[in-house]
This record gives sequence, structure tokens and C-alpha cells, in this order.
Amino acid sequence: MAWQQHVPALASAADGINQASDAWDAVSDSYCDDDGWPIDEKGYADGKVARDAEAWKHVEVFLAHGSEVLAGVRAAACGLDYVEGPVSEDLRRLRGIDTTLERAGQIQHEWDQVMTLMDASLPGSREIYASRAQEIRNSEGWHYASELSFQGPALARAADYLATRIDREQPAQTERAQVALTRSAPGNRGAPPVSPPAAPASNPTAPRRSR
Repeated sequence: MAWQQHVPALASAADGINQASDAWDAVSDSYCDDDGWPIDEKGYADGKVARDAEAWKHVEVFLAHGSEVLAGVRAAACGLDYVEGPVSEDLRRLRGIDTTLERAGQIQHEWDQVMTLMDASLPGSREIYASRAQEIRNSEGWHYASELSFQGPALARAADYLATRIDREQPAQTERAQVALTRSAPGNRGAPPVSPPAAPASNPTAPRRSR
């Protein structure tokens, strides 16, 4: 049940991605004309950079905990949970989340490799190039952040429900196990029934005396 501890973090991360998206949507039109073309290209570009950077911070939370929580959800869910019940729709939404996490993880891996190369070859200019590389990473990651804004809340809701259900079921299972152990304890085993004493043999008939 270690995955249960990460559910609040994932719920908060999903909410953070949605907030970043909503904040950008609220102002993006102000940088564009009536046809949707940017009239303030710098402001438009800077706004997207800020949105992508904020969203990527929350993607990293999913990269840290998402796979573990997803594995816990799939282990706890039964077939009927996918057909009906409070989280059936959420469970169906998770079908593509493996790909989302995998691709986002590849972007993060490539970023780590770039940073390693920069540390080796550009020790004095790392900050200049790192900033641009970070913008590229965040921009490429926005697609997967957008996917997680839909899949992430479903994962958090399903995980929270299933963990709560396990918590409800666990005491009953523990109680049943304790009762079984108590019954099977050596001191509580009933002594084997004592065989009833054998009925006394009837007195044999005295032999007749011969005359």
C-alpha cells in the first residue's frame, strides 16, 4: 500500500497542470487578432514558455510516482470495477497513460543526457545553453502534460477510491484471520473425546456338575 501515500501528490499535480493551462487560455487571446494570429509575438511566446515550464514541474511528479500508483490501482481493481461502479469511467481513461508516462520519461532522460554533455564540454557556458535546452524540453513535454491533465485526475480518483476500499476491507479480513488463528491455537484445541468405558462382561454361567 505504499502507492497510497503518493495519491495526494498526483491529485495536486493534475490540478496544477490544469491551472497552468487555464491561466494561459485566459490571456492568450489578448496577444492575438480576431483571426487568432499573434500580434504580440514576444508576449505570446513568453506566455507559452511560462505555461510549459509550470506544467512540466507537475509532469515530474507523475514521473516520480505515477507508475507506482498505476501498478497499485491495477492490482487492486477487479474486472467488475472496469464495468460498473464509482471509478469505472476513470479506470477506462487510464488505457493510454502508460504511453504518456513513457514518452514523458524519454524527454526527461534526453534532458539529463544533454545536461551531462554540457557539464563535460561547456563548463563555463552551461547556464546559457541550459536555459534554452530547458525551454525545448518543456515545450516538447507540453503535449504529455496536456494528456495528464485528463488522465491524471482519473488516476488519482481511482487510486483514492480503491485505497479507501482496501482500508475498509482490511479490518474484516484481519478479524477473520485472527478468529481462525485463535481456533487453531494448540491451547484451544479440544481434547479428544474420551471413549466410554467398556461395558462389564456378564457373569458366565456356572458349569453344571455332572452326576
